[in-house]
Amino acid sequence: MLPDRAFFHRLAEAAKAETLPRFRAGVDVVNKEAQGFDPVTEGDRAAEVAIRSLIEAEFPDHGILGEEHGNVGLDREHVWVIDPIDGTRAFISGVPVWGTLIGLQKNGRAIMGMIDQPFTGERYFADGNGSTYSGPDGERRLQVRDCGSLSNAILFTTSPHLFVGEELTKYREIESQVRLFRYGTDCYAYALLAAGHVDLVIENSLKPYDVGGIIPVIEQAGGIITTWDGGRPEMGGSIIAAGSRAVYDQARAILSR
Repeated sequence: MLPDRAFFHRLAEAAKAETLPRFRAGVDVVNKEAQGFDPVTEGDRAAEVAIRSLIEAEFPDHGILGEEHGNVGLDREHVWVIDPIDGTRAFISGVPVWGTLIGLQKNGRAIMGMIDQPFTGERYFADGNGSTYSGPDGERRLQVRDCGSLSNAILFTTSPHLFVGEELTKYREIESQVRLFRYGTDCYAYALLAAGHVDLVIENSLKPYDVGGIIPVIEQAGGIITTWDGGRPEMGGSIIAAGSRAVYDQARAILSR
């Protein structure tokens, strides 16, 4: 048995109860990386616990891949992929472009997913057949747009500082060809792509939980999301997402050199 939309909303509400009260509230931050800065807050940990407890109660035979509390049953037919706060840097900076990512895989393939932004009250949900939006301005079906070519595209990445060497060279070449580029929106960039507001997202060094909830939303809105070499994106890595085949092909021709 697969979960329904109501269950995904229950998961999002459980996470929201832990994250939203801590947003812009001066939360304590722990750095997970000795040689850099990989922040985690008590909100990350509490939200994942809340999500996992509901999944374990309703779907005890499903596996769980989570950012903060380890993995269980990754060899099972159905595996949940959880990122309680994607964009922790934005979260601790008071910028409302972080989100809770909840995905469900079947036999390693992402089939359902949700991007939830509690502060703005927006949810982007893929139910296996299509993607929908719900928020302050109502509900609607999500559909990517076709801007025609790379020269007309709006491009997002979290930060160009994350690219080095050849990856940076390739990214900068694409950036030089688009109409507009913006930085720093984490998972919200993918939500905007699914909604038809932007055309291209290019990132690297992503983990499976960074994309697990995003993949179905993009694909079921008619978009394309793969690794830079054209492979399936479920395991993360260097990722490209596009709203049209033309933009995807033009950008990937540069990335795959």
